[in-house]
Amino acid sequence: MPHSIWDDDQALKAHPAYRQAKAGEQDAAIDLVWDLAMDFLSTLMTKLPLELTYVAPYAREATGDNAIPLMLASACAEVLRGEVETEIVQASRVFHTGAKAMERLLLRPQFDGPVTAGTAYVLVDDVTCLGGTLAELADYIQAGGGQVATVITLVNAGRLKPLKPEPLVIRRLRERFPDAIHHTFGIDPGALTANEASYLSGFRTADELRDRAAKAAKENDLRLRAKGFQLEDPSAPLNQEGET
Repeated sequence: MPHSIWDDDQALKAHPAYRQAKAGEQDAAIDLVWDLAMDFLSTLMTKLPLELTYVAPYAREATGDNAIPLMLASACAEVLRGEVETEIVQASRVFHTGAKAMERLLLRPQFDGPVTAGTAYVLVDDVTCLGGTLAELADYIQAGGGQVATVITLVNAGRLKPLKPEPLVIRRLRERFPDAIHHTFGIDPGALTANEASYLSGFRTADELRDRAAKAAKENDLRLRAKGFQLEDPSAPLNQEGET
């Protein structure tokens, strides 16, 4: 089960340093994490083993990128006596801020950097909703031989709190949409998070799912054009700087 403080982001957004931290100012992110997270992290000292490695989704070269996840990962390593991993980075920008569920499903991040086989990693982020970013990071770490110990966020806004879905839900999705999920999102249904799987379970047919995905791809394209970016393929992750 992921560890988090809140079920919504109201308290996070109310912090006076939030806007600056979200815009990439490291000093603001430090102030925010110090004020909001340190007591919470202290409660995890008896729940988590020592010497874990904490990793957050962040883009090393991006300007204006959300500074909170990396600062939170650094605080986790300090308080919980572990290490912070800064070489694993998000290689594609996905612009999830303001995106709806289907738009988020289509814009999936990619990661780069060395994974140390056998190392136990803790995934760290400020906010998770559907959980797709953390799921992609988990898949990347596991593909490199690492292990995912748990997840720490300030806000877990998903309706379902665990990251992994129940096997029965995945089995039903495979039966209802034999190939549509893989063809539409480029992932196996087993790689979905609990909240992603729950959302897709609301579609009755593969045609209905594909129609909604096509509409979401156009909405992504319009939303990103308004921000000054353009996708060659509206359903592909954006490989430029931007917000998460």
